[in-house]
Formats: sequence, structure tokens, C-alpha cells
Amino acid sequence: MKFTNSGIYIAGICALLSSPFKTRAQTGAGQVVGKYKNVFTAPPARTPASVAVDGPLLGNGFAAAAMAGRPEQQTYYLSRNDFWRLKSGFNESYPAVLGKLEILIPELKGASYRVEQDLFRAVTIADFKKQDTSIRITSMMAAKNDWLVIDITNSGHVLLKGKVSLSLPGADQFHIAHPAVNKFVDTVSSGDNGQGTQWILRGFRQGVDIPSNAAAAVRILGKSSNGFTISPGKTITLVCVFTSNMQANDCLQAARQQAQQAGNAAVAKIRREHAAWWSHFWNESFVDIGDSLIEQQYYKSQYTMASCSRDPKFPPGIFGSWVTRELPAWNGDYHLNYNYSAPFYALYSSNHLQQASPYETPLIDFISRGKYYAEKITGIADGVLYPVGIGPLGIESTRKNDIMRKSFGGYITGGQTEDEGLFFGQKSNAAYCVTNLSTQFYRTYDTAFTRRVYPFVRSVAVFWQHYLKREGARYVIENDAIHEGTIGTRNPILTLGLLPMVLKTAIDMSALLGEDAELRNVWQEKADLLADYPVQQRNGRTVFRYSEQGTAWWGDNTLGIQHIYPAGQIGLSSSPRLLEISQHTIREMNRWLDMNGSNSFFPAAVRVGYNADTILQKLRDYTLHTYPNGFQLNNPHGIENCSTVPNTINEMLCMSNQHVLRVFAVWPREKDCSFTNIRSEGAFLVSAALKNGVVQYVKVVSEKGRDCILQNPWPGKTLIVKSNKKATVKSSGAMVTLPTITGEALLITHLQ
Repeated sequence: MKFTNSGIYIAGICALLSSPFKTRAQTGAGQVVGKYKNVFTAPPARTPASVAVDGPLLGNGFAAAAMAGRPEQQTYYLSRNDFWRLKSGFNESYPAVLGKLEILIPELKGASYRVEQDLFRAVTIADFKKQDTSIRITSMMAAKNDWLVIDITNSGHVLLKGKVSLSLPGADQFHIAHPAVNKFVDTVSSGDNGQGTQWILRGFRQGVDIPSNAAAAVRILGKSSNGFTISPGKTITLVCVFTSNMQANDCLQAARQQAQQAGNAAVAKIRREHAAWWSHFWNESFVDIGDSLIEQQYYKSQYTMASCSRDPKFPPGIFGSWVTRELPAWNGDYHLNYNYSAPFYALYSSNHLQQASPYETPLIDFISRGKYYAEKITGIADGVLYPVGIGPLGIESTRKNDIMRKSFGGYITGGQTEDEGLFFGQKSNAAYCVTNLSTQFYRTYDTAFTRRVYPFVRSVAVFWQHYLKREGARYVIENDAIHEGTIGTRNPILTLGLLPMVLKTAIDMSALLGEDAELRNVWQEKADLLADYPVQQRNGRTVFRYSEQGTAWWGDNTLGIQHIYPAGQIGLSSSPRLLEISQHTIREMNRWLDMNGSNSFFPAAVRVGYNADTILQKLRDYTLHTYPNGFQLNNPHGIENCSTVPNTINEMLCMSNQHVLRVFAVWPREKDCSFTNIRSEGAFLVSAALKNGVVQYVKVVSEKGRDCILQNPWPGKTLIVKSNKKATVKSSGAMVTLPTITGEALLITHLQ
């Protein structure tokens, strides 16, 4: 938002204090996000693929489609979050491909290509032109139904003919490399009803732990066949319905029935619901930073996460919902030594909790197996030890089996496996997974959420409570690899950062729930006496060492700063010495465009007060290194970098770690900007604006009635705090404590 008269705007905010959840965000998000589109000017070259794709992405968090193909053969690669081959075993469990939908119009051969995705409306518009021949294809994956709705409009001057084809996966959707990568026995069928409805069914019922099926059905509305003729200026609409046995016992019957019953009235209703859902999503939180390049990447990333993460039992894996070829790299699974966690980092501060909520489920579902490994490998009862790869519903995607023995025997002989699990020597996987649970806890103080996840968090804390070794006046960590395969590492810096976070979160969760009071002092003592971070000298500077004994440095990745972020153990309230070492380490590592770690490197730089102009310039460089869909150029990893830009910007604008709310703390003062409803620690929704180097206002909405500790945005000046529930008060000081009550909205300005 731009402000020409801050006084008028503040007056407007005051008028809204009686209804704190209604702000100018209701129109502002559209004004900001509506400017941005994903633009594709050539057919995707890397779709389908076993890794991240480069085409337009459509999805609703349950069902998805990745677009590809030339104008005359537009292809939608179909997938679902809940369609996996569910078999615990190395390279035996993965999200599976469902099939593809094709729109075949031969007259478009040689036509120009342009596809635009309207991010605010979540609508994809393809325009293909050749002389008098022109077609517009408008697609949306309905937000509230698993329907892909496609309008085909003849925007040219000649009659056009074509057909719609729904088919099972073709040869281009399989990558076979025996004995490591196999095509397992599946159950398939396809057909049509002779009245224009086509359908496909694919499933895994043999040799699996949990049977799975998925189906799709498509029909052109008002037609009795899959062929069509469109006159100039006319439009036809087709509906492709997806479902699975996780949603309906007879998923094929459900898909066919919905497709056959779909009509214009139902489609109109779905369009209205789709528009309303996406408008609500964007208005949950948004920023206006006056930098269109970074801003566009910010909203591309948020669009992608909204499109792939909503199914409460089946969160997205490494490649989001867009699995276009079997077997996807790294099984497309939940890789626990950062890949699974990273895509979710920005969702909490962005107030997109519905997209964040699926994260917890696989972690909870795997507790029993994690307890088995903890006791079998370390002798620790009631704790958990997680391997590197898991799937949904308690599935273990990297479990030792014959495929591993034949193809990756070095994992076994080299000590990368323990018992049946693939650990790469790392005992920190479960602790790493607590990062996002901790973030959601401190930013919501939601009792129901805490009750669901506490058994997992408690089990992680109990494991480390017993695994830590007392050595004099400190506790040390033995035999925990800092990097995959660095067997035998002592005091890895990542785990030294993760454990205080885990233990503090367990303590505060147990207090909120009134459970395990006898464990809190035990956990606190472990955290208080944990070994210090190891350091070393590099190029004349003191920097962090990756471990006390073992690996000192690594040529890529960002493990050397992940105790800063996502573990959250160093911030602007830390000692000057720690901040100096942190900044030296950031400078020495220089991993802004790292294949794995950009998502942690940027926010770590913000947390320790690195130069704001440098961070923004590096974000621009990062943004220019992407495909039109926002995925990193030549980086196979998929959605893990969807957090990089939004999380970094949110931290620069509104930082709240270490129990202090700081607005614009790491932001160039000369750069006007504003933000609305960034979710901060303490369960506060925060809005603020900066103009002409001066903070115009801060608005804080309190969901849980906790104290808000605010770093004074106007140093040396007295704050005026207006409330929708209490009398106006004045406060002063460098750090101001603002008591709040549930549902209270505070408007904070200063005396002139």
C-alpha cells in the first residue's frame, strides 16, 4: 500500500479498533498481489521430470496439475497429495503419478505460445495464435473441490476442431533403472461411458503395506463425446474430477458420478468459491515493499505453497504436489534432515496456518517406529529416533531392503544404516522436525495444536535428555553426524542449536498443558549446561566450526549457520561477540545461492543483523535465478525454497524471536514499505508502515492476551497506545512491555 497522508490512514485504523480483525487488508491484498503474474513464453522443457518441473503449476493442496506441451497438444500432468505407493522400503514408497489430460487441436501446430498465471485469482490463461487461428485456454484447480475446470475459447476468426483425451501415465512418466528404480505392479483401468465421460483408475494393491487408488474423470459440458468444434467467439467448458480411496471408498465411481453430474450452475458456484477462497488467503497477510522483482517472487512462493499444502494427512513432499514421473528423486518423500521442514518456514509469519497444519501429521504417525529405533539402537526407552526418509501414515521410505542391498550396499557397509533405518550417522532428524512445531506453538499458543504435537515433542526431548553425555560441567553430543555420512562427529553445531529449542519448547508446551512438571527442571538443566558452539579461524576471522571434533567446514550447504536459523538460537538480543562471529560466518560462507541452504542462509543473515542492502541485493540475484514458476533454476529440489523470499522479507520487516517484537529492524530506512498481519511470537498479528524513514504506526492484534515486548520504533520518544478495549496509555523506554487481553487491538504511535 502507498500512503499519501499518514494521518488519514491512522485515523482510519483508529476507527477500526472496535473491529480489530477487519482492516484495509480486505482490499489491499488485491491491489498488491493483483499486479503479479507468472509468465511463460515457451513450452516447458523440463516437464515431466523426476525432479522439480518448470511448467505452470495448478493445485489446491489436495489435487494438482502441471502444464506442459506445445500449443496443439496442451498437457496437464495429474497428481494427488494422497496418492502414494505405500510400502516401507528403500525406493519402494513414493507419491505416484495418476495420468494426464490432453487438449488436442491440430490447427495450432506452429502457433505462438504464451501462458500467464494470475496469482491473486489463481487462474491460468494460455493464448496460442497463428494467423487467423487463435485459442485461449483458461484453467483453474478449484479451491474447494478437486475439479480442474478448463474453458476453451475460440478467440480467432476460423472454426476450430479438437478433442480431449484422458489417459493413464505414458512412457514419458516413468524412469526405470534396475535394480535401483523399478516400476512396481499397479492396477489400472480406463474407458468412457459412450456419452462423453472418460475415466482412468490407477492403484497399488499388491506388495504394499497400505492399498491406494486414485481416479479421474473428465467431460465436456453439454457434449456427448470427447470431440469438439468451436466457432469464433464461442467457449466450451470441461471438468476433470479427481479423487482417491483416501476420500471415497469407490473413488472411480465417485469421480465418474461428479463428472457426469457437473453442469453450468455447479461450475459457476465453484468459480465463486474459488475466487473467495483465494481472496481470503491473500488477505491473511501481505507486504508492500516497493520492489516489484522481490515482491513477485514473494507472492509466487506463497501461491505455490497454497497450491500444494492443505490436505491434513498428506503434506507435500520434496516436489510439492507436482509429481510427474515415477520414481521421483529421493522418493519424493519427507526428507527429515531439512528438506521436509524448509518449505513451511514462511507460512507461520505469513499467517497461512491452514497450509502449515499438514506438517505435523507424518511426524506424529511415525512415533511408534521412532520409539522402536530409539530403544533398539541407543537403548533409550520412550524417546524417538527418526531416519532420514519417511512418508505418510507411518511409512518409512528409506528402510533397508533388497533394493538397498543390491544398489546402495555402501550405505550398509559404510555404517550409514543402523538396524533397518537409513540415518547417515545423524541423530538430529527428529529434533530438526521440531523447528516448525516450535514456531507454530510460539506464534499461536493454540492449546489444541499443542495437545496434538506434544507427544512427539516430548519424545524428542526425552531422547536427548538421556542421550546427552555429562563431561565435567557440560553436556556433550557424541556420534551425531553434522553432514550426511560424517560418522562419529562430536558436538555438531546444528544439534547444539536444535537441542535448546527442543527442550525449551517441550518445557513451555508441558506448562501450557499442565503435564510432566517433573521433567521441566531436568530439561532446563540439559539446555543450560549444553556445550558451547565450536569456533575456528578462517581468513583472519573467528567463525563457527561445524563440529568440535570431526568436520570443521563444508564446501556447500549451510549447516554451519542453522543453529541461527531455523534453530533460532542467535538473534539481535544475543551477545555482541556471538553476533560478530555470526556475521563473520555469513560472510565467509557466502551461500546465498546454495543448492540446499538458501532457505536457511537468508533468514539467518537477517536474524544476526547483516547489512540490509546486501540481503536485498542477494534476494534480487536469487530471484533472477528462477524458472517462471518460481522454482530455482537448475535446482532439482522443488518446494523447499518457497520459503526463501517470503521468510526473509517477513523477518526483515517484523522480527519477533527472543521474545522481542522489532519492526523494520533489518530494513533500509530510506525504503518505504508496509506489511499487514504478519504473525509474531506471542500470538500477535502485527501491521506497520515505514515512510520517509519514519515508522508511521504499529498495530498489534492479540489473540491470546499475552504481554507484548516491543522495541521502541521511535527511539527516545514516548509511545501512545490506543486500544479497542482499554483506555489510551503512554509508555516510554527502549523496550516497552504492553499487557494485552484476548482480542485486543493496539494502535501504537508516538508523541510528536
